[in-house]
Amino acid sequence: MNRIEKKFKQLKKQKQTALMPYITAGDPTLDFSKKLIKELEAAGADMIELGVPYSDPLADGPTIQQAAQRALSAGTDLEQIFDLIEEVRAEIEIPIILMGYYNSFYNYGLKEIVSKAETVGVDGLIIPDLPPEEAEKMDKFKSGDQLSSIFLLAPTSSEKRMELVNRQSDEFIYCVSTLGVTGARSKLSSQLQNFLTKVRKYSDYPLAVGFGISTPKQAVQVAEHAEGVIVGSAVIDRIADNLEQEEKVILEEVSSLVKNMKEALNG
Repeated sequence: MNRIEKKFKQLKKQKQTALMPYITAGDPTLDFSKKLIKELEAAGADMIELGVPYSDPLADGPTIQQAAQRALSAGTDLEQIFDLIEEVRAEIEIPIILMGYYNSFYNYGLKEIVSKAETVGVDGLIIPDLPPEEAEKMDKFKSGDQLSSIFLLAPTSSEKRMELVNRQSDEFIYCVSTLGVTGARSKLSSQLQNFLTKVRKYSDYPLAVGFGISTPKQAVQVAEHAEGVIVGSAVIDRIADNLEQEEKVILEEVSSLVKNMKEALNG
């Protein structure tokens, strides 16, 4: 049983919803990301989605695009991100899910990326522009069940696509709450519940909802229908809004947001 499966089973027993903050590795520096990952676990995060900065993202809105630019300007690359994960893995227990675009991984080498991810302690891969039809390209290099493949479904996904994603996914399915790119929104889509109900017709995996969730109230609303809540842009906004502050202040700001969301989810 890998860390993601173990975490979802543990939370199910405790009748809790998984809280998964997203951060961009290297925003604004890799040293800060290392401290932030440990801070997020201490604040109550159940898993962490760690983004690989990329200059031409397809699914990310302005907030995460700017985070990627800050990370790239600081010289962040994949090798450094793997070194970071290896270092923090020795100090934290929660699952780390690496999110990046296919071009970055293809350039690194598909066999090499899987091997490296398994070696340093990555628990899952999210590659938004890798279609589930092409999953075998990376899956064939896995040595066991340590590294999960997580695919996305959107409200526009056909039922045929939902069936396919269920077959190719491991551990959970990433459900996009609304159409468009990532970014904080003032309210959730009125169609979210219907969308998740439709996905459940094809899958028994936990559903984790991302895109647009920025407040504890919205996290609780999502938790009524899903097993996981993914929060990205709201976290990045706390970093961006405090870049002129001391590092300690930025860590406290992000930690406060995550603590509030976790407390709200726990009721």
